Amino acid sequence: MTEKERLIKSIKLFENNKIRSVWDEENEKLWLSIVDVVGALTEQPDIKGARNYWKVLKKRLIDEGSELVTNCNQLKLEASDGKKYLTDVADPEGILRIIQSIPSKKAEPFKRWLAQVGSERLDQMADPEKSIKQALLDYRRLGYSENWINQRLKSIEIRKDLTDTWDKHGVSGQEYASLTDIIYKAWAGKTAKEYKTHKGLRKENLRDNMTNGELLMSMLAEYSTTSITNSKNPKTYLENANCAIEGGNIAKLAREQLEEKTGKRIVSSLNANEIRMKNLPESKIEKEELVGEDASLEEVKTYKNNIAVLRRMRGFSQVYVAKKLGVARQTYINIEKGLKELTISQVEILKETLQVSFEDLLGVDTEKGNFDYKKFL
Repeated sequence: MTEKERLIKSIKLFENNKIRSVWDEENEKLWLSIVDVVGALTEQPDIKGARNYWKVLKKRLIDEGSELVTNCNQLKLEASDGKKYLTDVADPEGILRIIQSIPSKKAEPFKRWLAQVGSERLDQMADPEKSIKQALLDYRRLGYSENWINQRLKSIEIRKDLTDTWDKHGVSGQEYASLTDIIYKAWAGKTAKEYKTHKGLRKENLRDNMTNGELLMSMLAEYSTTSITNSKNPKTYLENANCAIEGGNIAKLAREQLEEKTGKRIVSSLNANEIRMKNLPESKIEKEELVGEDASLEEVKTYKNNIAVLRRMRGFSQVYVAKKLGVARQTYINIEKGLKELTISQVEILKETLQVSFEDLLGVDTEKGNFDYKKFL
């Protein structure tokens, strides 16, 4: 989960306020109720007060020449009376822009985050190497293997070469996405959207959820398309599309031959969480890294929470995490076993250390109501 996704999640669970949201399957976009966000930040006594505040703010934004209001949408959301009414909604980017416009103490953490992100982005634009270093750190923090990270960074370079080549040959706007779909369809038999559905993804980046084999085939397809495009020098979208088909077919042939030799499919339903789990060592695990003296990896996976597995995914020892929590190693072992309850402050420390959500940390689903997340807010 990216920092932005964590922020949006915290917006949806803003203190004890319910922020209504709806997922747009066709456009792969999350819409959030503007009135609910405004009401939460300005502490309006009721929905009427929140609507009035949004009405005034909307006029001010229009007067300032902001395009935010134009980019807002209206969808039917369920109200407190159980009926559905047309409600102003915005995507996460729009919600963050609205938060910037509201003078509220509650909005300050979001504003500081936006300022930090903006500053970091300016630094990266001035020195592109910083972007690469940041990507490397982010992928490591998320628990990807070094081999996967190297391939992913290389795939970014190959993708950039392809888009630069398309730009030189008249490709623009939505044609980039369309040509990408053609390449995916050629080598994997699925468009990008179909591929994401196959992996159970929504807004997540598809390539960040690919296995090593999938990344290799994707790189081969795009490298081939770049080479063919430069060779044939297409002038129209149709000519570029034919190059994309040819490039994708080269990777398709390689995929089919490899699958025939190994008996294993390349196109996988695995997503990032499952890919990172596969990086866990399956044998010769040092006892110090385990939950108990004689614990096996399978035993670790069956514990009452996910802490042990997540810790290993991050490459941390029990001693390291115990020190973070300020407890003895044996106490921490009991926490991993589910024999000792966590305090509120310990949950926050573990969330920060392991870079995970409440659900991922404790292996529960807050939406089903079997974990009282509100007491941790």
